[in-house]
Amino acid sequence: MPPDPIRFPLRSPALLLCCLVVFGSIARTVAEPSGLRAGLGKVDITPDRPVRMGGYESRKDPSLGVHDPLGARALALEENGQRLVLVSIDTLGFYNETAEPLRRGILDECNLKPSELFLCAIHTHSAPILTFDIEKARANAEYTSKLGTQLIQVVRTALEKLEPVQASVCFGSSPVGVNRREVVQQSPTNSKVVLGRNPWRMTDREVQVLKLVRADAGKPEGVMFAYPTHSTSLGPKNYLISGDIHGIAEQFLEHYFGENFVAPGFAGASGNIDPWVRVLPDFRATNGWVPEPVLLGTLLGEEVARVLEGPQILLTNYTVRSQLRTVTLPGKGIEGAEPSTNSTAPINVTIARVGEIAFVGWGGEIFNEVGQAVKKASPFRYTFILTHCNGAAGYLPTRESYPEGGYEVESSRFGPGAAEGLIDTTVRMLRDLHDSDSK
Repeated sequence: MPPDPIRFPLRSPALLLCCLVVFGSIARTVAEPSGLRAGLGKVDITPDRPVRMGGYESRKDPSLGVHDPLGARALALEENGQRLVLVSIDTLGFYNETAEPLRRGILDECNLKPSELFLCAIHTHSAPILTFDIEKARANAEYTSKLGTQLIQVVRTALEKLEPVQASVCFGSSPVGVNRREVVQQSPTNSKVVLGRNPWRMTDREVQVLKLVRADAGKPEGVMFAYPTHSTSLGPKNYLISGDIHGIAEQFLEHYFGENFVAPGFAGASGNIDPWVRVLPDFRATNGWVPEPVLLGTLLGEEVARVLEGPQILLTNYTVRSQLRTVTLPGKGIEGAEPSTNSTAPINVTIARVGEIAFVGWGGEIFNEVGQAVKKASPFRYTFILTHCNGAAGYLPTRESYPEGGYEVESSRFGPGAAEGLIDTTVRMLRDLHDSDSK
């Protein structure tokens, strides 16, 4: 005979109610496991009139037209009430103190915590300068104010579209980017570093991809990708609006995968990385010539598409957490070569996790070696590096770059030791985030 069922003596209605609540909660946990929800949004931010273009001081006149459209793209992620929003904007970056006003509008209107927002620029040098100074640049100030409204709109759209997804990561490699610190020998005993092409210096060519598929559908809903290069295939003589390398890659992917597909792109650690062909005067198309910005942007986009169609690593942990910190690093000394005892420079560091993935957002132009060091030391299985994120602190070179000199070192606010400080702080933040849910 089966044993008698175990009976718990319920001595009061209150105790009975308590048990029902507890067992009901357990039942819901088993029946409705937490999962990842995602939403995507996109808005056209192409200027509708001539504007000053960013990236080159020698370019003084307004834009003369549009080669390809600019966009702002948002990816919202949510798990168990914890949210993360990654925004990619086809613009140079958040110079002229534009980062915080744009961020504040999104945070307030979309009810986000500061660490939950990665506001990133792809760093195209063929987009409008962002500014709120209406006296110096009325058209650009009006464009920037409108952009603030559009960013709120695109983030709100992504949050409103949150729905269950399956997420996976995949990785490729692209030759589009190359170290740009070319060494020119001026004499047998004297050399200098110029902006050019230095393929003999190793760079990180990894294309990092996060794929999102709706739980009730078999095809991708969207993708975010990161790749380390400046979007500077076009130079100061170009007066046509363009997303350049990253922007054209985004456009290619959205055209290839079809209607409603959204593909936000991000610039990785690329302070010393340029496209293989750089600073061209225009979109050359004579006698069947394929314009290099289109060629290189499409090459990058095709690599993303290729890895999307190949093997992927399905994520099984969707824990969402984030942190933001303003880090004070060594600044330049009086001579610009050695740090002063009281010289410092700040930079915003934003990190987040989605299960086994970590996102690192740096508010500046960080040398490629710094990104490689953090990826190697990160406690997470996968670490995506995003720059021009939540700020515009400028170039942050490696210690070894200072004796060499060059444009990045000369224009940087940071001194030797800043790279080591950024690596150390970022890795400690990642470990804290990693360990917080393991205790």
